[in-house]
Amino acid sequence: MSSRLSRFLVLALVAGIAAAPAAPVSRFYAAVSMTKAQKNSSTPQDSGLYLRQADGQWTNFGPRILGVTSLATSPVNPASLLLASADGVVRTTDGGKTWRKTTGWEVADVRAIVFDHANPAHAYAATAWGPLRSTDGGASWQLAQQGLARLYCQTILADPASGGHVLLGTEDGVYASHDGAVTWVRTAFPAVSVLRLAQSAADPKLLLAGTQGRGAWLSRDGGQSWTAADPGSATANLYAAAISPHTATQLAVGGWDIGVRVSADGGRTWADRTAGLPAKNVFVLAFDPDVKGRLWASTFEEGTCFSDDLGRTWRDGGLYGAYAFDLVFLPPAP
Repeated sequence: MSSRLSRFLVLALVAGIAAAPAAPVSRFYAAVSMTKAQKNSSTPQDSGLYLRQADGQWTNFGPRILGVTSLATSPVNPASLLLASADGVVRTTDGGKTWRKTTGWEVADVRAIVFDHANPAHAYAATAWGPLRSTDGGASWQLAQQGLARLYCQTILADPASGGHVLLGTEDGVYASHDGAVTWVRTAFPAVSVLRLAQSAADPKLLLAGTQGRGAWLSRDGGQSWTAADPGSATANLYAAAISPHTATQLAVGGWDIGVRVSADGGRTWADRTAGLPAKNVFVLAFDPDVKGRLWASTFEEGTCFSDDLGRTWRDGGLYGAYAFDLVFLPPAP
């Protein structure tokens, strides 16, 4: 009797596991600025936004436009997306069925775009002509330059833990705003060009910056103070910076002719993880929110790859020949 009951319980447990619904998977996009095949052509047949499918294939999603650099989604409406490009900001409110340009002819070379998760109607963009702000979900934009010494900027992030707190990477270091990008104040960052900013989801006070010629920098107080982080990349141009969403201890940076460097102790020590990459020129890094420990990298012309052991080994991720300037994980579609 006891053995029959045990077998019944085991079968019931197995059946329950089999019947359990799979956890929703994030939507994984690549913002492809251009491809190797079209770099001498003005026809954007291969550029634009790409969505990775369950079988590992990438399919075009959205408008085929040149110079796509960044993607953001509304925190309250997954069907509302903003796309940054060399020609301005493009918006969809129906999940990508239709797209409309929402910036004027005077706005070009948009480098990065984000929504303010604490103020869902607010969005911010970094451009070659200074930052932009929107208070209507990206339907319209205004210049937001007050307080900036130099206007060119490539990276921007909105602090999800503090509404209206925005950090901007410029040619003159990192600037902060506490009023939704209306005004800016310079932080205690060196007067160097900032190429990428990343924030820890596990510890929002932890920030990582990649710079032009001055390597990686860390802030542990939300951007008030900064320290040089990695002696091994002290003179590198770092276009990529990422922090694991699962833990504040796993960090990664990458750049031109330096490959990928990682830290497993919150930035105190770093290791070279370039071996196995298809190229040493890395434009973007992203940790996978669905697979703990998985790190994605986009290389110059040689496609994407990923690692499940913090860069010790790498596997092909597809998109060969693409200039992917952003890798973005968005919440599952409703």
